[in-house]
Amino acid sequence: PMKNDKSIIGDVAAVCLLGTEAFCGFRIYHYYAEVDEQTEAFEEIAEMVEQAPTDETVPDDAPVSEGEDVLAKYQELYLQNEDMVGWISIAGTTINYPVMQSRNNPNFYLKHNFEKEYSDLGTPYVQENCDIAESGKMFGALEDYKSKSFYEEHKNIQFDTLTEQAEYEIVAVFKTVAYSSEGFRYYDFVDAENEEDFNSYVGKCKELALYDTGVTAEYGDRLITLSTCEYSAQNGRLVVVAKMVG
Repeated sequence: PMKNDKSIIGDVAAVCLLGTEAFCGFRIYHYYAEVDEQTEAFEEIAEMVEQAPTDETVPDDAPVSEGEDVLAKYQELYLQNEDMVGWISIAGTTINYPVMQSRNNPNFYLKHNFEKEYSDLGTPYVQENCDIAESGKMFGALEDYKSKSFYEEHKNIQFDTLTEQAEYEIVAVFKTVAYSSEGFRYYDFVDAENEEDFNSYVGKCKELALYDTGVTAEYGDRLITLSTCEYSAQNGRLVVVAKMVG
């Protein structure tokens, strides 16, 4: 009887394991299906921008919040979702996305798409306490920047606000961990109160840098800080800091 009991327990365990595997398989399939779906959705959004009128700004009577002169190519998208604050792209990569900000609902776009529907993949966004005219931090698929050879081919980032097109030159790429006393709290830097704070931030970014870009920043430069998850450490982050040029 004891032997039979053990074999029954074993059978039950095997059935549970198979059930788990089947569930995991579905989850993986579901995840990749969602990746494909979201990729297609972002491509359609990018096409809307590419096919938009080339006028510098929208007509004066356009129904845009706060009377801002939104660049024509972003007008239609902005009117679809007024959480949109800009657009980010890096030539030669798949990064070509709208950038969102939800001041009253922090991190909303970490798990939501442009249409505000739930999505594991999320949408690039600026943290709620940033003034987009001053500086920004956002999610980005930046893993390739761990390689200096990739950086050499992709040194600049295009980040437009709704009203201004701008190019940024990469200053430093580094790895750190979030939510730990051992990590660099780069996300606390929003706008330097003085030159000392600015130099301290840039200095720490350069100190942690995976390689030397030969580029630095001076007080008065406008910075953009992009970060994404990096899996060599728990709560790891890959961070790219760039300065506005021109």
